Amino acid sequence: MLLHLFAITLAAATIPEPAEYARAASYPKEVADRIIEGIYKEREKTAEWMSTSPTSHFTTVSRRDFEGKKTLTVGRTKDNDLVIDDPVVEEHHLRVTVKGDSFQVEAVDPLARFVISTDQIRQATVPPGMIRISRFYLRLSHQNYPAIIVFDRKMNGLERFRGLKHYRVDLNYCFALPLTENPAPDTVVILSTRGNQRRALRIGWFHFMVGDTKCRLEAVRLLEPGIDEKDVAVFFQDATNGKDTYPLGRYVDALPLPGGTGKYLLDFNRAYNPACAYSPHYNCPIPPKENVLKVAIPVGEQDSHYADHETEVKVGAK
Repeated sequence: MLLHLFAITLAAATIPEPAEYARAASYPKEVADRIIEGIYKEREKTAEWMSTSPTSHFTTVSRRDFEGKKTLTVGRTKDNDLVIDDPVVEEHHLRVTVKGDSFQVEAVDPLARFVISTDQIRQATVPPGMIRISRFYLRLSHQNYPAIIVFDRKMNGLERFRGLKHYRVDLNYCFALPLTENPAPDTVVILSTRGNQRRALRIGWFHFMVGDTKCRLEAVRLLEPGIDEKDVAVFFQDATNGKDTYPLGRYVDALPLPGGTGKYLLDFNRAYNPACAYSPHYNCPIPPKENVLKVAIPVGEQDSHYADHETEVKVGAK
């Protein structure tokens, strides 16, 4: 235990500090207007997807985790691991087996089929993603903790949608930042809302100013099937969480800027809620305590209070 604490202290002591923390970028009015217009259009597209898509967060109806099993069966009868009690599903419809980072999907009953894109097939090995049985979409989720999530638009979950809430756009919270690289990238544990310990690579830190306050956020890449090796994720909390924003935390993606500058766009106007803010059927990363900011970041998505479930994992846990 003492050795472990020493290692943590040593790691913290070697985090590189920049010469100065970056302030928000300044844009000419015509550029700022285009950026703001783009952000509002992104919000409109998200709201449209949420309110109409058959795979919207509001159309989830069930989840079945593999829980150490290699194979799950899907069908209409109760002897299946995942029961979809509907005439369009055969009694024993699918057998889904985890194969490394992929899934082997096999139809069981003679009339059983499943759809990938527009093709009706009986067998395939597929990466994490969506397949379909008639109107039912099945998300084959890996995350190193495999699960199947079922979506059914017929259950009228979309009727729950009453819009999304956001702060007004403020470009004082839009930063063009260098990534202070981790000199020895290490693997960290990111806890999740279903109690899983998800592994991530700590790739570095972003340093910036909010008013006169210095802020630092850890940037990670989840070490999971389907995650692009160039992804840079920031899971964070600030003084708005549990007030205007979702209590669990907030997410923002760091996007590489063009031109070979090595800088990233960290625009908190694009901060968004985890999927578990809308459905209990997801497994969402919880921001680590290192990413809890004392200041408020009053931009981005707010809490629309759709969640009707509680997480048993404490926010900011490690």
